[in-house]
Amino acid sequence: MPATPGDRSQRPRRRRRVGGLLLLGAVVLGLVVLAAVFADVLSPLDPTQQNLRQARLPPAWHVDGSWVHPLGTDFLGRDLWSRILHGARTTMLASLAAALGAAAIGVVLGFVAGFYEGILGSAIMRVVDLMLAFPLIIMALALVAALGPSVANLILALVVTGWMVYARVVRAAVISLKAQTFVHAARALGAPDLGIMWRHLLPNVSTVILVLLPMEIARIIITESALSFLGLGVPPPTPSWGRMLAEGRIYLTLDYWIAVFPGLAITMTVLGVSFLGDGLRDRLDPRLKHLL
Repeated sequence: MPATPGDRSQRPRRRRRVGGLLLLGAVVLGLVVLAAVFADVLSPLDPTQQNLRQARLPPAWHVDGSWVHPLGTDFLGRDLWSRILHGARTTMLASLAAALGAAAIGVVLGFVAGFYEGILGSAIMRVVDLMLAFPLIIMALALVAALGPSVANLILALVVTGWMVYARVVRAAVISLKAQTFVHAARALGAPDLGIMWRHLLPNVSTVILVLLPMEIARIIITESALSFLGLGVPPPTPSWGRMLAEGRIYLTLDYWIAVFPGLAITMTVLGVSFLGDGLRDRLDPRLKHLL
């Protein structure tokens, strides 16, 4: 259907909005990644060093604050700025590793379920349906509680509870694509199934995966923070945003900074990743191309 003059007049505004979302998300995510990579350089103090004489110091802009501790200290006198920077490393390492691991498993199983729609494909999708019937946060809690809190077990729990979304989305895309003429032509030329999936289907499905990945990273960051908040994430003394938020909630009415700054770090990171995912979706989704 041809675009109306009203639609054409809105296109520059839509382009600016999509470009703004991509830029904002990329900037926020880039800053968090830089903070995680260069935490040792950017943090002035040891994030695990305790000093009870300086416990619960306010941020630097308060009357009693000091630029030695720009965001203040927690109830054990540990520097919040240093802990937030090192917490970014913990959160991003666990979230990115879990998202990539879940994507790898989900994409492979989604390709198998979509390309071979018989008994094998049905069996994979029944497993997906069974796992999605349970609340994912409860499943992750049960896994970490059974295996014990550690970074490896946390990543494993996030992978186990995250691959189903990729499998379902990729399966639907593969079923739609394999009915296209170029797939039939490749089969007629004698291309093997693996070659068809690798050379013809994967490039067309990669856009869907690229759009879905930031959304899942944002969800995994929230799940990781929730597990750490409940004491089942990264064990202390390693800084973690969720654990810092849990430790600071007791002092929220008196010393707000102990809980507010880790909470802001989680919120801004999730918003940045979500903006990046929305911008990629609007830019890469062919159904939205006529609007841009």
